[in-house]
Amino acid sequence: MITRLLVANRGEIARRVFATCHRLGIETVAVHSDADAELPFVSEADYAVRLPGNSPAETYLRVDLILAAARQSGADAIHPGYGFLSENADFARAVEAAGLTWVGPPPAAIDAMGAKVEAKRIAAEAGVPVLTAPEHPTEADLPLLVKASSGGGGRGMRVVRSLDRLDAEIAAASAEAESAFGDGTVFVEPYVEAGRHVELQIVSDESGTLVLGSRDCSVQRRHQKVVEEAPAPGLSAQTWEAMSQAAERLADGIGYRGAGTVEFLYDSATGRFFFLEMNTRLQVEHPVTELVRNVDLVELQLAVAEGRLAAALAPDGLLPRPSGHAIEVRLYAEDATYTPQTGRLLTLDIPCDGEFGALDRAGIRVDSGFGSGDEVGTHYDAMLAKVISWAPDRERAIRQLVQALRRARIHGVVTNRDQLIEILTEPVFVAEEMTTTWLESRPAPDASSDDAAPIDRAALVAGALMLAAADAAARTVQQGVPASWRNVVSQPQRT
Repeated sequence: MITRLLVANRGEIARRVFATCHRLGIETVAVHSDADAELPFVSEADYAVRLPGNSPAETYLRVDLILAAARQSGADAIHPGYGFLSENADFARAVEAAGLTWVGPPPAAIDAMGAKVEAKRIAAEAGVPVLTAPEHPTEADLPLLVKASSGGGGRGMRVVRSLDRLDAEIAAASAEAESAFGDGTVFVEPYVEAGRHVELQIVSDESGTLVLGSRDCSVQRRHQKVVEEAPAPGLSAQTWEAMSQAAERLADGIGYRGAGTVEFLYDSATGRFFFLEMNTRLQVEHPVTELVRNVDLVELQLAVAEGRLAAALAPDGLLPRPSGHAIEVRLYAEDATYTPQTGRLLTLDIPCDGEFGALDRAGIRVDSGFGSGDEVGTHYDAMLAKVISWAPDRERAIRQLVQALRRARIHGVVTNRDQLIEILTEPVFVAEEMTTTWLESRPAPDASSDDAAPIDRAALVAGALMLAAADAAARTVQQGVPASWRNVVSQPQRT
């Protein structure tokens, strides 16, 4: 049994794992860089160990420091979260070699799915449909997609629409992949213009694989997800059954254990689907599945690691039936051009009904890595929070999420809140017609046009009054004198 668990990660996902551990009576250990020392995940852990430095290479990617922190704190298990070392098979082996419980899949399974080229070969052998490009493509095979074999997040990925650009794009993708992942291996496959990104959440142990449900993650920018929902809308019963069987064959074929996600590219025009990759970890978007299936995926991960998955399920060995619809948006500190923003987050107040593993099927859940007053720095991902809505149907889930975003009080840094509201209310999204290219194919707003958003004069007046009141409150003398009062008026005072 796990008694004290270290999370080899930071921010929102560390808080998420801690919440389940605290509910289950498991002590928790945080590791943190200097830049993260004041963030909520550090104070919420039972123990915290400093990793000297700020950059990921100095801190969260240091296997030796993570293992030393586990020894120092007396942890007997390690959960990798997502990102950083979560899909590093050598790290998993090092954890097991140190006599600790690894809360994740077997290292061999991580290896099998870690390189996309090998993962596609294994998937094809398991009878899972895959996209393949001819060795010598012609104009008829265009467009093509160059992808990095390792890593993700859109790095090392290029769309090729002209054969004379193929070699150059392969070289550019390879160089970017080498820089980002230390592996310059790339491959080429057909590019599906109007596809949807559909993924299946699984959990496996020695007895086999359970498919918990589908998610649609088609709303993306620069190949990174912005909005996710469960279940994936528009899947026929036949397609769902075929996808489920493909995911089970793949997981069982590599001896998978724990929670994982099998991702597919779905062509809604033809009903065909193709294997993309398998993520051997917890996904960022896991809360939508939790709310629809009424399960705690972190608890299931811990149950698999302890060899007691059957006991964690219902008495009949089955999970609760799916119910309702859930939608998640990723709230980022970024401007309209997707440029990350930094600074002090003065206020982060999002109306919600629960957070971090709350499974109450009502309202809004917020999983955040930051709180009011925290500093948003330059060293890590700019995601501030995940805002998740559950309702009995998709229409109400959308309305509820839009209302929560509009009512949120967020001050101090620029965020993508307005863009998220715009996406959720667009007819394409409401009608379930989104594809992986939809978001970036929309015309960019012209700030110089007459259609630009009008200046909110009431907000400007309110801001000026707030500044005047703050100045008056900060004065140490003449407290009774009205704000901005002058005994010798030379010119109007402007704010």
